[in-house]
This record gives sequence, structure tokens and C-alpha cells, in this order.
Amino acid sequence: MRKLATCIAVWFGAGYVPKGPGTAGAAAAVLCAIPFPQYITWLAVGSILPAIWAADVHAKSKGAKDPQEVVVDEVVGTWISLAGATHLHTIWPWLLAFGLFRLFDIWKPFPVRQFEKLPGGIGIVMDDVMAGVYGAVVMSLLGWNNLY
Repeated sequence: MRKLATCIAVWFGAGYVPKGPGTAGAAAAVLCAIPFPQYITWLAVGSILPAIWAADVHAKSKGAKDPQEVVVDEVVGTWISLAGATHLHTIWPWLLAFGLFRLFDIWKPFPVRQFEKLPGGIGIVMDDVMAGVYGAVVMSLLGWNNLY
């Protein structure tokens, strides 16, 4: 089970990219979701618990609080950001959701940073879930105003 957890935690190798593994994880999330735009919300919500499990198991096996190679949290956050899109018929909402998620993930506005303090896999994943929620809200507002 530890090998499965690691595979998910590093999102099938994306987390091993030497420069910017979080960005690589978010990009991999977009690429994985492109064939399934109608299921983005299901992907986003359904991936939270497996992501927490995988991140927790991998972090414990490494003896680290939040190993750099764990990027499943970026995958979940990106999918949540994409779930806020009013449409995904062109490349622009995909790129915008990706950019918004990375912005909020790096900036960590309140209360995103506070979620990092939660223990284990919950803390690893939930700050990115919250960053994704911020991205989804912005995506919804922009979409409702036909700005993408």
C-alpha cells in the first residue's frame, strides 16, 4: 500500500521534477482532466480523501511534514479551481484556473496558510483545497461576467 500511496502522492512522477514540482503537479492535473471536463467537480471532490491518505502515508514514510515531491495536493487544488469554471470549451479557462490556483497556493491568503498547520496529510492537502476554492470563486465570478 505504501508504493500505491507514493505513486499517488507524487502524482505518477510529476513530483520528482527537479525545478517547480508544485507547478508540474498542477500542470499534470490540467492534462489529466482535459479529456474529462464534464467530470471536473467529481474529480475534485472525489480526490480529496485519497489525496490526504496518500500524502499522509508518503510523508510518514519519509519522516517529513510536507515532502517537496508530494504534489497530489496541487492536483486536487487545480481540479477544484477548474470546477469553478462556467465553461471549459477553450484553452483560456484551463490556463486561467491553473494560474489562479498557483497564485493562491504561493500567496496563501488567509485562511490558506492556517490549514498548513493541520496534522499530517490533512495539513498537506487542505491548504491547497482552500487555494483551489479561492481559484474556483474567481473563476465563477469571471465566467458569470463572460470574462473568459
